[in-house]
Amino acid sequence: MSDLYTQVVNSPPGRMIASRVGLPQPAQLERHGAGSGAQTIGAALLGAAPGGRLGKPVERLLGELGAPRPEKSDSPVKALVFDATGIADSTELVELQRFFYPSVGRLQRSGRVVVLGTPPAEAGSARAHTAQRALEGFSRSLAKEIGGRGSTCQLVYVAKGAEDQLDSTLRFLLSPRSAYVSGQVIEIGAPVAKATSIDWSQPLDGKIALITGASRGIGEAIAETLHRDGAGLVLLDVPALAPDLARVAKRLDAETIELDITDEDAPGRIADQLAGGIDVVVHNAGVTRDRTIAKMPEDRWSSLMEINLSSEERIDDELLERKLLRPNGRIVCVSSMSGVAGNSGQTNYATSKAGVIGMVEALAPELAEREATINAVAPGFIETQMTAQMPIPIREAGRRMNSMSQGGLPVDVAETIAWFASPASTGVNGNTVRVCGQSLLGA
Repeated sequence: MSDLYTQVVNSPPGRMIASRVGLPQPAQLERHGAGSGAQTIGAALLGAAPGGRLGKPVERLLGELGAPRPEKSDSPVKALVFDATGIADSTELVELQRFFYPSVGRLQRSGRVVVLGTPPAEAGSARAHTAQRALEGFSRSLAKEIGGRGSTCQLVYVAKGAEDQLDSTLRFLLSPRSAYVSGQVIEIGAPVAKATSIDWSQPLDGKIALITGASRGIGEAIAETLHRDGAGLVLLDVPALAPDLARVAKRLDAETIELDITDEDAPGRIADQLAGGIDVVVHNAGVTRDRTIAKMPEDRWSSLMEINLSSEERIDDELLERKLLRPNGRIVCVSSMSGVAGNSGQTNYATSKAGVIGMVEALAPELAEREATINAVAPGFIETQMTAQMPIPIREAGRRMNSMSQGGLPVDVAETIAWFASPASTGVNGNTVRVCGQSLLGA
């Protein structure tokens, strides 16, 4: 669904009126275009606190991306990357001010900022832990300062020994693929599997991906994006949506599974069809059945919990027990901002989506032992058929209550899932990343 308000205030007369009366003016976000090939960025400026350990791998990556260095000290830049791993005391946090004070004003619209740090627990002392944890407040605040121009800021904690695991994450965060991801804290750890060479234009070439709830909306966008990245697809949805599922499958040359994932025999039937093995499992299927807890009958609670959470657990158990998830495999779950912040009238939905986050946290160590990863996305307000049915006041509040003052698109969720799914994201495990334009609700 189109955002008429954003279209109006970005027209010449709309910009003039909005500026005079102080209305929000959401920027037109730059997104990755179909067929544009490998990810590229514009001019990038790299800074570092003394003693930082990530300068060389970042410089190498920026060179591979063809990111030019600014010609002059005041030239516009598309990306700012700051290595804060050398900060070991609160007095050294001034290095953030010294780098960003003269440079953030040079950042172009839809620019990218990435701050790199060390996981606080690995920092080595109480003072270093304190200083590294302080980076979260800085990066989230900076994200809010630059979000109105369509720009983003993330904090990436890189474990010691994982310096060579930056590529996939920085390629995503510095590119238009991360248009609606901002204010996030991401952890990169030791690789769960041995790295292999990769074609960055089609990183999923030769991989097979299962996507549940794939017939429309976000599920369809996920299927399109993983297909673009080279994956062969197995698309799943309920029999009632078989015509929509068949339409998507025909366009993407995909196999289909028509079943209700809450059926007792569903995990076994899915595993039977994937008997040759699977590389990526995307748990996207989900429903909302909203009511306050005082008006929530047990069947309404339980049926939602079965679809949104319990069925995912059983499917994972079956696939793992039968060893169908291949080495360097991926499980990616779709949670929700409701699972982070809660929402009135959604006690059942928020419980299920918080449970998804808990499942990711709990399974990450086990999957690492199996040379696989599990992560989650938590979408905020995304423009879909479902949100189009919301009352206008609620819909407008959902769009504007984030740093970018607009809703996201299904492709924004899909691009984040594609980053998690990449075979190069082998050091990214146990993360939940919000795709919400830095919603003002929740963490």
